[in-house]
Amino acid sequence: MNLLDWLMKIGSKRSDKLKLAVKGREKTFESIKSFKEVQSGKLVWFHVASLGEYLQAKPVIAAFKKEQPEWVVAVSFFSPSGYEQVIKKKQDEVDFICYLPIDTSKNAHQFIDLLSPDMVFFIKYDLWANHIMAAKKRKIPLYLIAASFRAEQVYFAWYGGFFKKLLTCFDHIFVQNEASMELLQKAGLKSISMTGDPRFDNVYKTSLQPKSFPEIAQGITQKVMVLGSVWQEDMDNLIPFINQSKDLQFIIAPHDINAGVIENWQKAITLPSIKYSEFGKVEQATAWNILIIDNIGMLSSLYQFARWAYIGGAMDKGLHNILEPLAFGIPVLFGPLKRVSKFPEADISIQSGCGFAVKDEREVITVMDKLSQSADYEEACLAAKNLVNDNLGSAERTVEIIMKDTWKEE
Repeated sequence: MNLLDWLMKIGSKRSDKLKLAVKGREKTFESIKSFKEVQSGKLVWFHVASLGEYLQAKPVIAAFKKEQPEWVVAVSFFSPSGYEQVIKKKQDEVDFICYLPIDTSKNAHQFIDLLSPDMVFFIKYDLWANHIMAAKKRKIPLYLIAASFRAEQVYFAWYGGFFKKLLTCFDHIFVQNEASMELLQKAGLKSISMTGDPRFDNVYKTSLQPKSFPEIAQGITQKVMVLGSVWQEDMDNLIPFINQSKDLQFIIAPHDINAGVIENWQKAITLPSIKYSEFGKVEQATAWNILIIDNIGMLSSLYQFARWAYIGGAMDKGLHNILEPLAFGIPVLFGPLKRVSKFPEADISIQSGCGFAVKDEREVITVMDKLSQSADYEEACLAAKNLVNDNLGSAERTVEIIMKDTWKEE
């Protein structure tokens, strides 16, 4: 951890992302002290890796606050990409947000002593040993929620004793699926419940009340396909399809907002394109064939305009959030899954008939031809709606068990 700290400081001289992480952590302890001077009452601490895990935590936070409205909620982030996006505006039911210090024993004990939480939640997989053990040493109730395990992970390897012991620190582990529960049970853990993935609750809520973008809606004259969180590897397969689809409109949201990359995509796309930042700055900005979103924070609501969606990342980086478009009841395409077990929701969507893995431009065209047929499209949309509806309620189930174990037996 000390080496990681040193490397991050060295890397921050060349990386804006690392610079944010280093500078942000310099203020963590002072910000906690300032917060605690004005905060009173019991405090629950949620730790998340980045934005995706925060979106998993949000429904649980809401369900917890419904049961315990007087409690104060603190959220820590490891990644600057999540922290910097969330900190920009007030978060419902969250009272304090900070970076998690680098996981040294000294930092962990100082963090726990200053924040003084009465209950701790870790989300999914971002497990930092010193912070967990510091909380355990103080007999603070510890919960791991939305966990998803795979057989190849270190917890279940012959040399993974330390990491398996880390799991035993939790008073209760809430998993997303049956496979995860079986792995933990075989490893000898007992306090486990399968409550599903709270992301379904979050995306469903967004689909009911998406942000309004009248400036985008005004320019829609044809059927729309949204390409969300796409990388170059995705666009290599999608651009040929875009160039032949003159009867469609496309909204493209890059995962990485890079001006040079966006410019190259615009050059490769033969149809007229415009960046969202140009709305109001150029003539006929509301009339577009290709709209490129060159900011962050919009994507989850853009699927309201879509008839189909493609979600990027599976070609290389790791599949991004396919549940957001599924919550709007539309079929979703994505690249071939190299690690199916890491993205169980993708495999489930394929089996349900609303998710489609495509490995090249030919398969993109083939699947889109199929999904352009009325009967096939309606069947895929119904499958998407059923998949989301069948998985709602994870947050409430999780908090219900915690309330029963922690309070109702006292």
